[in-house]
Amino acid sequence: MIEKLTSLETADCCLSGIFRLGENTVKEIRSTKDGKISFIDIGDKTLCSIESASGQSAVYPLNAVDFQPPAEYIVMDLDGTSIISEEFWIGIVQKTASALVGREIVFTECDIPYVSGYTTAEHLNYALRKYGDANKRYENIAETYYAISHEELASALANGAEQIRPVAGLKEFLLEVKRRGVKIGLVSSGLFYKAIPEIETAFRAMDLGNPLDFYDEIIMGGVAKNAKQYATIGEIAAKPHPWLYKELVSEGFHCRDNKKVVVLEDSASGALSARLAGFPVIGMANGNIASSGMGELCFAHAENFQDVLQILFKGENS
Repeated sequence: MIEKLTSLETADCCLSGIFRLGENTVKEIRSTKDGKISFIDIGDKTLCSIESASGQSAVYPLNAVDFQPPAEYIVMDLDGTSIISEEFWIGIVQKTASALVGREIVFTECDIPYVSGYTTAEHLNYALRKYGDANKRYENIAETYYAISHEELASALANGAEQIRPVAGLKEFLLEVKRRGVKIGLVSSGLFYKAIPEIETAFRAMDLGNPLDFYDEIIMGGVAKNAKQYATIGEIAAKPHPWLYKELVSEGFHCRDNKKVVVLEDSASGALSARLAGFPVIGMANGNIASSGMGELCFAHAENFQDVLQILFKGENS
């Protein structure tokens, strides 16, 4: 057994009763408030079950990790960690849900952990369950979301993108890490149409040129699914599942020493994704990791990028 995640609620069962407390060496079950994610102490191991909006479930081992500084590979999340944009995208979810329900919806503080950090499908599924008609089958959900998000994103970028900007200190951090010869990766569950304009806008603001020339590896959630269009399964394979982080490090970096990899994340979903992939995580304080009850997934927490540098290169002269 590893992290106790004592801030989460204890449960008697999870995954539709597949795991039950006291049966088959199950010692403890702790779940998020919405029951979507559960941690099961079974024997001397910890498993993590994830239930998605699509109805597909998955179970992964949650293994212990170890970071040995100095870092040789750094992988960064996009929204929230590198780019300030969470409020913008939460607003898009709110507008989409309002359009589908047929009345104005206003999210409260208690909604935020469930409408940020996960996939768009999960965000909308939560909003429609809470604020809509539980017995109604909503049509054209994806089409409504894409129409609103394309319009709002185009407007934001045309007007200076104040809602989409680099996190304070990002430029200096990236240049310092690059100077030290560390490989840098960028991971986002966001689909291409939103993630690429975000990072390109941020790099223009920082005068850092083309992100493709700067980062050693970049992986995004894929192409949006629309009628008569090639697409990907980004909504199924995205965070909190481990595949984006695993693919970038293992197949992009060709790295096999996880102790030299550090992931920077601001969301609980992202932190869990990186941990399930086997990588140590630094949690950025501006996100929802602590409030979600999953702070213990991180081996360290940082208020800003200066704190991150101290952790990554502890004991090493500049």
